[in-house]
Amino acid sequence: MVDANVMAILNVGDDAPSFELDTDAGERVSSRALQGKPIVLFFYPKDDTPGCTIECKEFRDAKASFEQRAFVFGISPDDVASHQAFRDKYALNFPLLSDPGHQVAEAFGVWAERKPGSFGILRTTFIIDQGKVIRVFEGVKPEGHAAEVLAALP
Repeated sequence: MVDANVMAILNVGDDAPSFELDTDAGERVSSRALQGKPIVLFFYPKDDTPGCTIECKEFRDAKASFEQRAFVFGISPDDVASHQAFRDKYALNFPLLSDPGHQVAEAFGVWAERKPGSFGILRTTFIIDQGKVIRVFEGVKPEGHAAEVLAALP
């Protein structure tokens, strides 16, 4: 049975939903306040799991390459305390956004049934520029993903 509340994943050209979420540092980030460069928003299922750790460490290691070209945010349903522990364990140097009610994940269409009766994040990355989705990476493989995203930036 398909849940009518689950939205389809956003496509290139769609308006990106605005969001306002807390970071691992306890600060509030609003997408409306981010101006001047694209936003990379990568959705990952859970802090401190093997694939998510690989993905986050690759974005950490590529920070200098991204810094002038895009805002980078990892986002999962984990709470701020979980994000803080994950950040500290792996010296992550970009904001992790907490979406515990998965409203933002739902708005982007990446909250879905992963196996019968079990919902979660579909590992997906969006590049957003001037409020529009300009690139979507679905079914992301963590290894090499940060480099793939960097190469796709305008």
